[in-house]
Amino acid sequence: MTLTEKEELELIKNGSSPCFEALYHRYSGKLYNFVMKVSKGDSYMAEELVQRTFIKVWETRANINPEKSFISYLCTIAKNMLLNEYEHQTVQYIYSEFVKVYMADVDSSTENEVDKNLLEEYIDKLADNLPPKRKEIFILSRKEGLSNKKIAERLQITESTIETQLSKALASMKSQMQKHYELILIILFILNS
Repeated sequence: MTLTEKEELELIKNGSSPCFEALYHRYSGKLYNFVMKVSKGDSYMAEELVQRTFIKVWETRANINPEKSFISYLCTIAKNMLLNEYEHQTVQYIYSEFVKVYMADVDSSTENEVDKNLLEEYIDKLADNLPPKRKEIFILSRKEGLSNKKIAERLQITESTIETQLSKALASMKSQMQKHYELILIILFILNS
């Protein structure tokens, strides 16, 4: 007897891995094509997001609504993850540009160390403004270099929660950096003149 998609989704909500695998095989190609379109042909990103999307679906399977389109649900999750990834890349870009400008004319290793420390202090101050749990996750990820999986194990929460909290932390810090970016550049210009 062949199950309807609605029946499969009900079984997945109750932990059926065979039904989950069936839906993965049915929709992973379609999701891959969707992410390829919205990521402008980034095949690495598409492969990564397909995997991460299905992991998130499995982790949050209790939230699946069998009455709604499953492919739309998948595409929404993947699109949000892609936006978070682009947001993260934007923060990295701003950070690297900040470092380039900040350290542009510095020659001595002592001055480099002072500049590096000042930059770390600035990032620490931005992190201090985060809610306590988000700050802890940010520090474990960026300062201690732990993977999302290791952080999830240590804090006993899901990897998707870690991703969400890191995304929110980076968005908040990016916003703060953008507010102060021009002021920082002016100060640095004056100091390096």
